[in-house]
Amino acid sequence: PLRLVDLGCGSGANPQHLAPRLPGPQQWMLVDHDAGLLERARILCADLRDAEGARLQIDTRCQDLGALTASSLANADLVCASALLDLMSTDWLGHLADACARNGCALLITLSVDGTWRFLPQVAEVPADPDDGFVRDAFNAHQRRDKGLGAALGAAAAPALAELLVARGFEVERAASPWRLDLADPSQATLARALIDGWRDAATAQCPQAAARIATWHARRSAQCEGLAKALLEVGHLDLFARPPVARPATLGPDAPSSLVR
Repeated sequence: PLRLVDLGCGSGANPQHLAPRLPGPQQWMLVDHDAGLLERARILCADLRDAEGARLQIDTRCQDLGALTASSLANADLVCASALLDLMSTDWLGHLADACARNGCALLITLSVDGTWRFLPQVAEVPADPDDGFVRDAFNAHQRRDKGLGAALGAAAAPALAELLVARGFEVERAASPWRLDLADPSQATLARALIDGWRDAATAQCPQAAARIATWHARRSAQCEGLAKALLEVGHLDLFARPPVARPATLGPDAPSSLVR
C-alpha cells in the first residue's frame, strides 16, 4: 500500500484532494493535536476512494507536532502538510528534514505563505493603497512570533526547508501557488474580507501605536471587496515537493555470489 502521513491534518483537506489522484491501496495516518478536528476528518474522509475506486484505510493520531520524531513517520512513503509550515521554527523544520531523511519518505508541503498579497488589477475600481505595504510588513512580523515551537519562520519557512532537504540529498521542487480571490464572487469576497480582518488584527497586535491608521486602511479595503467586477485579491503561497535520495547499493567484493550482482 501507499502509506501517507498528513501532519496538522485539520478536517482532512489533504486526503480529500490527494486520494482520488493517487493510486491505491492507500493507508493514511492523520495527525493533529485537536481531537475534535481528527474526528471530523475521519467522518469527512470515510467515503473517499483512491484513483482505482477502492476505499482508503484511515487512521488518526492525536499528537502535538512539537513531539515529532523519526518514529512518528516510520514506514511513510509520503509526508504531507498544508498551511502549516509557516507557523514552524527553524529547529522544527530541521527535525522534520531529519525524520524524512531517516525514513526515506517524500514530502509534499502546500500553501505556505510567501509574504506577499496584492489587489489585481490596479484599475480605477481598486486603486493602489499607500498603507498596503505597512500593513503587510506588520502582519509578516507578527507571523514570525513564537507559536509554541520557537520563533516561526513565516514566509521564510518553505525556502528554509528546501535548503535543509537539499543538504540531506533530497531533490526539491518549488512552485508558486497563489490564491486568487474573485471579488465579484460573493463567497470569495467573503473570504477576502475575512483575510483582511485577520491582517488588521495581526497588524494591530504588532503595531498598537498605529491602530487608527490600520483601522482606516481596513475600512477602505473592506469596502472595496463589495462586489467589484474586475478585481482579484492575490495571496502568495509556495508549494514544495521533495524526493528522497536514492540509496546507493553496497559495494560488492569479487567473491560476492553472482545472484547479488546486478
